[in-house]
Amino acid sequence: MPTSLKGLISRVLGRDRVVIPVVRLAGTIGTIPIAVRQSITLASVETALARAFSHKAAPAVAILVNSPGGAAAQSHLIFKRIRALAEEKNKKVVAAVEDLAASGGYMIALAGDEIIVDPSSIVGSIGVVSAGFGFPELLSRIGVERRVHTAGKSKAMLDPFQPEREEDVARLKAIQEDVHTAFIDLVKSRRGAALADYPDLFSGAFWSGTRAVALGLADRTGDLRSAMRERYGDKVRFRMIRTERSVWRRRLRLSSGDEAAVGLADRLIALLEERLMWSRFGL
Repeated sequence: MPTSLKGLISRVLGRDRVVIPVVRLAGTIGTIPIAVRQSITLASVETALARAFSHKAAPAVAILVNSPGGAAAQSHLIFKRIRALAEEKNKKVVAAVEDLAASGGYMIALAGDEIIVDPSSIVGSIGVVSAGFGFPELLSRIGVERRVHTAGKSKAMLDPFQPEREEDVARLKAIQEDVHTAFIDLVKSRRGAALADYPDLFSGAFWSGTRAVALGLADRTGDLRSAMRERYGDKVRFRMIRTERSVWRRRLRLSSGDEAAVGLADRLIALLEERLMWSRFGL
């Protein structure tokens, strides 16, 4: 068959189009003990990532990120899985930030060979935080007795219904330092010489997308569609790969005594913490 005829048939069938698989990772990272709340874990995105990288003709895979962060381990596991698939399938990864890529969200974005941000995106927060609430006197005021029995003096460390202890806080801070150091090393290994010599870069501060580019945390401002058209032409097409959503719903059940009070409190605390994770970035 003449080459020109082959080209005509390919154009008619749409075979000259470049298809880019897109996986959108949106929400807090890690398991959230609340009914009907979406979160990002390796288990929830594994299938979508595998499907995206299985497209043989795709020259790249796009990862849309919109997350305030969350569990450090899950963030790193997702980062490593994306990089492993990229190397195995020999594909470029483009990370595009929507509203937010902070903390663990930014760690996932680091899996991109290129990071694209909107000028108004919020990027950074390279640090580690553990936040919660303390209610050491609440149960006694409502007539509920808290009973905790442990084998090991630190097993109930930082229980929100017990007074905070200095040695527990010191132990937590030591863990945070280890995790923070690993995060910093990952940023340096991925962003390399692009990083600006800026004293607050790893302080947990965050910036606009425009400023993030200037600091070397991202490569360019723009949007995924425009960037891919610049690279692969106007006929580039995107194929959204859906992530799995939890199909179970955990109901709030009121029972008697300590179980009801603590169970309800745990869920309300988790809901508040999730909301605070977004609101601290103005979202």
